[in-house]
Amino acid sequence: MKKIFVQLLIAIIGANYCLAQEECTPLISFGTALDAKSQIEAARKNALSIVDPQVGYWRAKGDQHRNYFFKEANENMPYRLYVPQNWDGKSDLPLVMFLHGGWNDENSYVDANDRQLIKLAEKYGYLLVSPLGCHAAYGNNLLLPAVFGETEESSKIIAAGRNKMYSKEEQILSEKDIINVLELILAEYPIDKKNMFLTGHSMGAGGTWYLGAKYSNYWKGLAPMSGPFVLEHGYPWDSISNIPVFISEGSKSASKSSRLIYKYMSEKNYEVEYMEVNKGHGEMIPVVLPHVFLFMERVRNETK
Repeated sequence: MKKIFVQLLIAIIGANYCLAQEECTPLISFGTALDAKSQIEAARKNALSIVDPQVGYWRAKGDQHRNYFFKEANENMPYRLYVPQNWDGKSDLPLVMFLHGGWNDENSYVDANDRQLIKLAEKYGYLLVSPLGCHAAYGNNLLLPAVFGETEESSKIIAAGRNKMYSKEEQILSEKDIINVLELILAEYPIDKKNMFLTGHSMGAGGTWYLGAKYSNYWKGLAPMSGPFVLEHGYPWDSISNIPVFISEGSKSASKSSRLIYKYMSEKNYEVEYMEVNKGHGEMIPVVLPHVFLFMERVRNETK
């Protein structure tokens, strides 16, 4: 009995230490050890300390360049926000978060292709938010040539450790920034929490796979675009078993893994769709984006 009590006490102390440090055993083998529950709680607390109904931009509509002071990064962290002009100011808004690709920022994709993302958000009535991700890869350490289903190669990637482009600390800050921004929006705008979607391109697709599973309670659907940064092993597939996924790829880019992921998910009866267009890595974006919004609309309407 004494031995059991000591073991239980050690476990409790260990769990509390883990939460205090905001790091635990990684839920996803190729991600950070940041504890999701602790981060959500910290982000909500931070949001409540920042949002102010008295400021002039409170629940503003239209295209907005926002920022907040990210204490842990000691930096004003920007994010892009678009709220439909036809919003009545009261109704709950569906939300889509877009994660940019590597060597870009929170504005790159929003301004691209004659502001296509903004036009689609306006057309379908979505609040659109595009965070920076604090200069790193949203916590996902995978890079090409990771090939889905090749266990031996995947093991080498995991064994090699983190993405050498970014430090452990940078990846943790990047992951935190995403959740901070999301909670800032949730604290200010009336969001339809049953209809929140996550999408992104390339590195942003890797963030979609990673944050989509780690913070699965947020999301109604996921739409990774040309970024097959996920592995068969070391990934909590059960976390997205009830989340529809729309995978898209350009046939002129590294589409092999995307096809394999779609095949894997289809065989295991996940709710998954796949679209491949005869375009390159970046060229596929304006072709696929309208279909991403149509996917989100289908998912929304299924539960009405």
